[in-house]
Amino acid sequence: MSEEIKKMPAEKYSVDFKAIWKSIKHYRKLYYIILPITFVFAFVIAKSIPNYYTCRILLAPEIGGNNQGMSGLASLASSFGVNVGEGNQSGNAIRPSVYPQLTQSVDFKTSLFPVKVRKKGQKNSMTYYDYLKNEWKYPWWSHFFGLTKPPKQNDTIVNTFELTGEQARIMSLVNQNVVCVLDKKTFLITIQVTEQDPYIAALLADSVKTRLQDFITEYKTNKARHDLEYAETLYRQAKKDYEHARRLYVEYMDANQEVSLLTAKQKQVDLENEMQLQYNNFLAVSAQVLTAKAKVQEVTPAFTPLQSATVPLGPSGPRRGQIVLLYLFLATLFITIYVLYKEKHLKSLLGLK
Repeated sequence: MSEEIKKMPAEKYSVDFKAIWKSIKHYRKLYYIILPITFVFAFVIAKSIPNYYTCRILLAPEIGGNNQGMSGLASLASSFGVNVGEGNQSGNAIRPSVYPQLTQSVDFKTSLFPVKVRKKGQKNSMTYYDYLKNEWKYPWWSHFFGLTKPPKQNDTIVNTFELTGEQARIMSLVNQNVVCVLDKKTFLITIQVTEQDPYIAALLADSVKTRLQDFITEYKTNKARHDLEYAETLYRQAKKDYEHARRLYVEYMDANQEVSLLTAKQKQVDLENEMQLQYNNFLAVSAQVLTAKAKVQEVTPAFTPLQSATVPLGPSGPRRGQIVLLYLFLATLFITIYVLYKEKHLKSLLGLK
């Protein structure tokens, strides 16, 4: 009895594939009509999408401090009795894991606006902003969304605190076209630039690499450079004070060579002491300048290009064949579901009552 109960659901909800195939054959005219129409529609959609080209650059950022780069300056500073090896092992303010987020910042993206680009064979260059604004191609359906009609407004001045509508639109395009990816295992940075012109893709990829390096270098060396500027200001003042004290001592000695008065000798000692004091101060500040230069060198990041920018030989997309096949697959799927629902095979196929 129990075995019969177990067999009953399987018999009740069994799928009759022969009946399903007969139903599909019965509605074959529906496939003959819809699939060609879908093919034509998908072909038009695929051909309407402009070609795009991708250029990739691979960078290996420096991990850790740059102690070898500062060894020469450190040894020179140590000759003045200053140890620059201690207290300089500070952590990186920007680690490689933050580089992708940095390239997505408003400051970085808007810094690409004035980059000069040109197509191959063109003599006159244009800014990347003007290229995206005036020469970027859109599919035909973009006209319905107003993407091809930029608003008439003054957008020549970029204010990152308050962007205009057109600047925000161009920045969204930059965000799509410029991608920075970090491999967390190898810490290799991939800069990928996608453009509708292969020459512009290579030019912009090289500019993105340079600006990323400059951005990171400027940020990580900001404090060290300010310290160096301050030390150089002290150096110039100390040198000026020492030269002034030396000149006073020399002039006094020339004017009082044969004077034997105690007051004159005391004046000589005072001037000599003042000159020596200024000289010692000058040496100390000189050592500080060397230390500051060594610090700038230490915190300056290094990047090793493993793959440079190269003009793509062919488009990376769109993959029109895959687009057409996807549309045909979806059309076939929806027609089949409609036929199964119409002939009441869908519930049995899904195992429903």
